[in-house]
Amino acid sequence: MAGYRRVLHLCRLPQFQPPAALSSSTSAATPHLSPPTSLLLTPSCPSASSTHCVKPPVRILPSGLARDGFFSRRCGLKLYARIGAVLVGQAAIFLGLCNDSALAQNDLVGQGATRNEQTEESATGLQRIEDGSVISNEHTVKWRIFTDNARDFLLKRNIDEAEKFFQAALHEAKEGFGLRDPHVASALNNLAEFYRLKKQYEKAELLYLEAIEILEESFGSHDIRVGTALHSLGICYHLQHKFALAQTCYERALKIEGRVMGVGHPEYASTMYLLGKVLSQQGKDAEALIEESISILEESGLGESPTCIQRMRYLSTELIKLNRLAEAENWQRKILHNLELSKGWDSLDTTNAAELLTLTLQTMGKLKESEELLERCLETRKKILSEDHFQVAVTLVHLARLTMLNFISDKEDGDLARSKLVRARLLVNDSIRIAEGILYDSRKDLNKLNNGRTTDRDKIAATTALLQALEVAGLLESGMMSMLPPGEKDLYPVELALNKCISLHKEPCTRKFTSKALKNEYIRCLRRLTGIVQSDFTVSEALTLQGLLAEAQQIIEELVEESN
Repeated sequence: MAGYRRVLHLCRLPQFQPPAALSSSTSAATPHLSPPTSLLLTPSCPSASSTHCVKPPVRILPSGLARDGFFSRRCGLKLYARIGAVLVGQAAIFLGLCNDSALAQNDLVGQGATRNEQTEESATGLQRIEDGSVISNEHTVKWRIFTDNARDFLLKRNIDEAEKFFQAALHEAKEGFGLRDPHVASALNNLAEFYRLKKQYEKAELLYLEAIEILEESFGSHDIRVGTALHSLGICYHLQHKFALAQTCYERALKIEGRVMGVGHPEYASTMYLLGKVLSQQGKDAEALIEESISILEESGLGESPTCIQRMRYLSTELIKLNRLAEAENWQRKILHNLELSKGWDSLDTTNAAELLTLTLQTMGKLKESEELLERCLETRKKILSEDHFQVAVTLVHLARLTMLNFISDKEDGDLARSKLVRARLLVNDSIRIAEGILYDSRKDLNKLNNGRTTDRDKIAATTALLQALEVAGLLESGMMSMLPPGEKDLYPVELALNKCISLHKEPCTRKFTSKALKNEYIRCLRRLTGIVQSDFTVSEALTLQGLLAEAQQIIEELVEESN
């Protein structure tokens, strides 16, 4: 720390003048700066000159880069999510700005993937340089401070200021170390990561390429630092759907990581997983690669980690697309088993895995086991969340749909079939009640989240659940009608469901949430309900229904046009 304080003391020297907002922020922040946890500086060597030699650390810190978890289900950009570092050269750092949602899942390798010191010291590209020192001067000090400030502003979600400091850090790195120094490559990579997370991919791509060029000049094309930068560039291409270019980057990174870290290292498995994903997205065989990446994690003791669970889930999804349902079922059972062991049943992760398995079992015709699992999921969610939570509404819809499938299989037994339809109707009505309570903020009845304030995310999920529930309600009423003589058929329940769907689309509070996925839910629900009405009832004698059908058809045409 004494050495670091001496370095900070250089801030009193005449300063490079960055943009106005930058300089004022720097001067205000400097007295309170603490060194980044990832910046390892040894005490400076005493010298009469203004140049200090700082012995370089050899240890490579975990990258923090988005490895295989840059694809995520969540919406919105989380630039502030994680900060990590990789030493480049002797004291340069790569800030790994891990985006939990840029592409879908939170499956970072985590602490188990940290390179141990023994591996680092034996890696060919990670040795000390001959003179054992790096230059520290006015510009290099500013480079460190500006990088630290950029990180701090990023964590505070002040994106504009973070960008200014990343740019200033790059300028100071060039001034202090020289244009082709590895420290410049780290500053380029930092700024590239920043732009990637802002989805400014073209800017990021150029910066990555320049960083890689400098690293290859400094350390050779097979150095681990080149591999890490190639991995990041591959992510950038992947996000742009430039799959062939992403594949090339991942393949090069994989070769380097395999040579330096070994083919059993979790970081190697991470790149292998991403390579498998990009191959799959090109319609190429990828299951073997993804399965191998899972095996490496299991052999490393990470078989129950979120990363491994996510990869298993992705593999099962790919197998379902290929109609290899039995294999998908096995992987989903393995996921559920691992989560039961690590978290128990009183966990949302476990219930989510169980519900995913129920859907596969339904597709395979294993309705009884699927229903038993889904009932258990429902009870657990009510216990952990509340009886009026949107996830409960979603589970109720799934259970109602499953009960309806059981009705179809038992249709020959009239009494049993009718009892199942009645139960399914109760389930779907309960789901509709919960979803409407969330959307219309029924504060008296709703067990409120977030101190009584319903979030936009809750409303989006509730809208989806409501549309699915209305679709199932229409199907249930259609089933009921098929069991009644013509004179006893009642069109009101289907009319009510169709009217609710149309009104929901018109509602201002839900219109702003109409994403592409939600538009597809509206289209499917409206088409299903209008189809039931047109096939089951004498529409020509029902003027109200005729008006609803015309309005529904108009909404469908508008949504289809907007989606194209």
